[in-house]
Amino acid sequence: MHRRQFLAGTGTAAIAFSFAGTALAETTASTRLASAMDAIFMRDMQMSPMAMTDLGIDTGQGAWARHRLDGFGRAAVDAHISHAETMLADVRAIPADGLSVQEHIRQQVVEHMLEQRLNGREFGMQGAGSPYVMSHMGAIYSYVPSFLDTKHPVQTVEDAEAYLDRLTALGEAVDQESALQREQAAKGYAAPAWSLEIAKRGIDAIAGADAAQTRLVGSLVQRAEANGLSGDWTARATTIVQNIVQPAFARQSAMLADIIPAAAAGDGIWRVPQGDEIYRRGLAHYTTTSMTADEIHKVGLDQVAELTAELDMLLAKEGLTSGSVGERLTALNERPDQIYPDTPEGHAALIGSLNEGTKAMWAKLPQAFARVPTQPMEIYAVPAEIEDSAAMGYYESASLDGSRPARYYINLKNPADWPKYTLPALTYHEGVPGHHLQGSLVQEAGNTPLLLKNYWMSSYGEGWALYAEQVADELGGYEGVEKLGALQSWLFRAARLVVDTGLHSKQWSVDKATQYFIDAVGYTPGASRAEIQRYCIWPGQACSYKIGQNKWRELRSRAETKLGSAFDLRQFHTILDEGTMPLSLLEQRIDVWIESQMA
Repeated sequence: MHRRQFLAGTGTAAIAFSFAGTALAETTASTRLASAMDAIFMRDMQMSPMAMTDLGIDTGQGAWARHRLDGFGRAAVDAHISHAETMLADVRAIPADGLSVQEHIRQQVVEHMLEQRLNGREFGMQGAGSPYVMSHMGAIYSYVPSFLDTKHPVQTVEDAEAYLDRLTALGEAVDQESALQREQAAKGYAAPAWSLEIAKRGIDAIAGADAAQTRLVGSLVQRAEANGLSGDWTARATTIVQNIVQPAFARQSAMLADIIPAAAAGDGIWRVPQGDEIYRRGLAHYTTTSMTADEIHKVGLDQVAELTAELDMLLAKEGLTSGSVGERLTALNERPDQIYPDTPEGHAALIGSLNEGTKAMWAKLPQAFARVPTQPMEIYAVPAEIEDSAAMGYYESASLDGSRPARYYINLKNPADWPKYTLPALTYHEGVPGHHLQGSLVQEAGNTPLLLKNYWMSSYGEGWALYAEQVADELGGYEGVEKLGALQSWLFRAARLVVDTGLHSKQWSVDKATQYFIDAVGYTPGASRAEIQRYCIWPGQACSYKIGQNKWRELRSRAETKLGSAFDLRQFHTILDEGTMPLSLLEQRIDVWIESQMA
């Protein structure tokens, strides 16, 4: 998920595609592992030209990719599964005793990666963590237009022609997705009806729009004009949208109209065939632990109680003493001094405050980190067209060649969902010392294989980002009531443990989970419902944050206890240089580091 330039002065495409001739029959374990990782990355890219654009390697020998979209049908799913099966066998066959410590770590990480790619194959899924083909959180209608607008470059005439090729391919991609969704729905695997209805409204909006006024056309035309690219871009793009894209979306809408009435009642994954097993695998995938739903639910309840007590004391110090913690947080949310106006000026002021906070925190990073990233990060509001389907806040890393900077997006559909006191914690989470720092350090490490530069593991990455909110506090990142925002952030993630397991294991409804969130966390009803609806679609994902943070905090506490005055926070954080890994492996590596410091 995190990307950056990796070898100065060398073209990324030349590097990426030099692996094509690398054989897996090398004699040493070390070269076999390197070749296997290269082969996995190469095949991943061949199957995902959109990922090549995302990474900035769709130039030179990879220029073909800029003209194509990914596959979205059964053939693509089966190809990914076959690839993972083949490569997993190859990686497992490499003798660990022939590898260095670092190489053995990477072997274990790659094995885990490939195993997780196969955890949904019995159900016809590419992964148990994303069990639905279509939903309001994930479908072509929301993803591809955004991709074309923000990731596909339009700097040359060739770029514009490639955009039109991708626009033409969009019709077939939508039909592939529709066929796969119909197939999976026949097996009982369809998102809740309300989620599909939200998706259908978005699809209908594209299918019924004036083609020339769509984002699909406007993005190309505006950027072509800005870069002085002569051509009949408006007419050509409009024709493609009218004749190919909109009819495909109309067919998709009709397909959804057919399957929505038959969607199983309920909101959690328990409602589908073998839903309990899918949830078990989803939890294992996202938390990288063997914790059961009941165990996670209890951890959530316990930590909600602990954090509520801590918030109670801080709220009292701020003079907020009337009502429950949730009610007092709600009252704080609604104070006029905490709300940015829902106007262009208000949005600009909000973004400006995030930039100021990021700059101030960046200057403090050397106090806690031996190495800080050089890669910049830009902050944007989520495009209005995808506000309904987008997360409340998210991070997108830079392209591998550095041509597209890292970006942190905040959803400003309703600025009242972001009281001022909550914004610093969010920004430290998405930016520095959170996602941007962690991902950029891996990207800027010269010896990290391409496959692992771009590997995302939720419990590690989200756990780090939540732990980073604590580090930001230690660096003086919160003033006044802003510390309440950090504690509310941790309470929010603890409550997620309760509602995610409630939805998927205890058959809670969206309404019940939403009310729990409002009462426990003090989030607005709108923000709470949007969060709960998201958790319904990605079973287990919401648990990764707090489970991951708990492990990071546990391991740091262990190191501080064992090392005493010899503990060096800057050196402790160098574990990030080893890259993403399952929490069990992270624990092993921290224990090794502690022993090395005691020697």
